[in-house]
Amino acid sequence: MTDTPRSADYPIDAQFIQRWSPRAFDPQPIAEETLLSFLEAARWAPSAYNSQPWRFLYARRDTPNWERFLDLLVPFNRSWAQHASALVVVLSKTTFTAPGASEEGPALWHTFDTGAAWAHLALQASLSGWHTHGMAGFDRERTREALKIPEGYDIHAFVAIGKQGDKASLPEQLQAREVPSARLPLSALAADGDFTL
Repeated sequence: MTDTPRSADYPIDAQFIQRWSPRAFDPQPIAEETLLSFLEAARWAPSAYNSQPWRFLYARRDTPNWERFLDLLVPFNRSWAQHASALVVVLSKTTFTAPGASEEGPALWHTFDTGAAWAHLALQASLSGWHTHGMAGFDRERTREALKIPEGYDIHAFVAIGKQGDKASLPEQLQAREVPSARLPLSALAADGDFTL
């Protein structure tokens, strides 16, 4: 991982602490089968009514779609994500057909469920020796237009995927941040009963 340890407040599997989001990537290609294994893990996330609202669009380094996807990122994210091996756009379908219904209605939980799928993707990549870094810095309207995303789908994030690279490849101001980040203590995030946080 790195020389900066993380520790949990309570016993958990090491995979949760070892996963982190670097920006320094080694610019190497990723096999489509490898990338699809990460998306396969996402496919098995839980969802309300098993509606599976998540959708993923991807581009791998050295393929025709790579520059198209990079071009949709804000300049800051493009500056480091250009060294990743793949970019994935995370979407979700905003409607579903409830059991017994004949028409689609709002899927009020689509973002919650899609977050679970993204977490599965990130953990499978980490378990496989790869890293992921989610990004909100991209042009949503250009992404919708360029990738032909229809209405009825929310665009949540881009994810850079790659092998960890040398942090010296990053601008100086980012090099100091290229370590696994700490977390708030659990006591600041969870309370028994009423909201007291």
